[in-house]
Amino acid sequence: MFTGIIEELGKVRHITTNKIQIECKKILDDNRIGDSIAVNGVCLTVADLGKDFFTADISPETIRVTTFDKIQSGDLVNLERAMSVNGRFGGHVVSGHIDTKGKCLDINKIENFYILKIELSDDYAKYIIKKGSIAINGISLTIAEINDNVINCAIIPHTFENTNLKSLKINDFVNIEVDIFAKYIEKFLLSGDNKSRINYEFLAENGFTCA
Repeated sequence: MFTGIIEELGKVRHITTNKIQIECKKILDDNRIGDSIAVNGVCLTVADLGKDFFTADISPETIRVTTFDKIQSGDLVNLERAMSVNGRFGGHVVSGHIDTKGKCLDINKIENFYILKIELSDDYAKYIIKKGSIAINGISLTIAEINDNVINCAIIPHTFENTNLKSLKINDFVNIEVDIFAKYIEKFLLSGDNKSRINYEFLAENGFTCA
């Protein structure tokens, strides 16, 4: 499990259809082979590591669902180690399992902040609510505005400068992980075994959905 708080920007050394090698420093301090590292929000298992790099295997499903099909050597990637039991919970619950890709429509600086506009597919727009959480390239962000399937997120200067959002361009695609609790709630509500008084109307009345 991760929290969406990026610890380091790594650089892709090599990538093939089934392996990726990433140059980094900080996150290697207490990592071992078999540990998990989120790369642009994708949970990968360390298969090999040296003093300034680690290597991980990539499955065909990862290539299909994520932006790894476009990553090239030299690209910057967001890195986060799996959360330790005694660690601080600075972001939100992030599983490292990417749901879909979003398209960057705009990234605009307003005073010291940046407004990131991302378009989601209709299948996943239903999981987002204003002031809810979303992970974009592994970064825990809060949704500021929603217009149909387009969301706006306000990015503070620290996040912008210390993640690969600073190299994001219009029409680039990003990895999206929606709030896992939204998916659990949907499954519960659609289950035929649901005998609770909790329903969409109840959630809307209590501020949990935008219905």
